[in-house]
Amino acid sequence: MKLREVLEIIDGKVITKNADLDQEVHMGCGADLMSDVLAFTHEGTLLMSGLTNPQVVRTADLAGVKAIVFVRGKIPPPETIALAEEKGIPLLASKYTMFETCGRIYQAGLPSCGLFELTLRRWEEAFDDDRAGD
Repeated sequence: MKLREVLEIIDGKVITKNADLDQEVHMGCGADLMSDVLAFTHEGTLLMSGLTNPQVVRTADLAGVKAIVFVRGKIPPPETIALAEEKGIPLLASKYTMFETCGRIYQAGLPSCGLFELTLRRWEEAFDDDRAGD
């Protein structure tokens, strides 16, 4: 799903300058505990969070998160925005709660970053190629 689509789904706003709205995200995760972000997200994740401090950007960068959506109408401070722009991580804003923001995006087809979905997708990709040769 492209970030442009995410913005439409959540009636969102772009916070960072020069955000690539054609960038694809492959799964979503809602978390305020950065330890959960490190434990459960994977490359290509869209993170929904109510945390607005620079640590959320540092964690996202480390975890390979593609973009962050701040929920509950929260706007991050200038230092968080500056760090995200430096790291090339688009920041978006949603006026909805975490629950509703995640629900809207999930209902529109973006899968969860849960381990089962990731494992299943990798399994299908690995074996779909084998079946094509049979």
